[in-house]
Amino acid sequence: MKTSTRRFLFWAPRILCLLFAGFISLFALDVFDGNQGFWNTLLALLIHLIPTGLLLLILAVAWRWEWTGALFFSVLGVFYLVAFWGRFHWSVYLIIAGPLFLLGVLFLLGWSQRAVIHAKS
Repeated sequence: MKTSTRRFLFWAPRILCLLFAGFISLFALDVFDGNQGFWNTLLALLIHLIPTGLLLLILAVAWRWEWTGALFFSVLGVFYLVAFWGRFHWSVYLIIAGPLFLLGVLFLLGWSQRAVIHAKS
């Protein structure tokens, strides 16, 4: 396996997860549209950032054990589809669950090719 492919299989899921966490964090900015006061706004912001924290926690574990990333990101994708089915336009499911499934597949590929990826050239 080429060095560039090994690097891609290692870094792609990690970088994409960080980008997806940043994207999900953007939805927390809606707490600043009201006049709730500082403490209520801070509490609302922390509550809205729980999904981002969950993604980063899973990434921290998956960084070392790729199979956990494959499992947990896929489970999160299924959970999102089951929990929110019928509430939004189909594109919302594609935008939110799609990257979760992609992360699950990329971590699965990284795990299945672990010996090749971490081999010295």
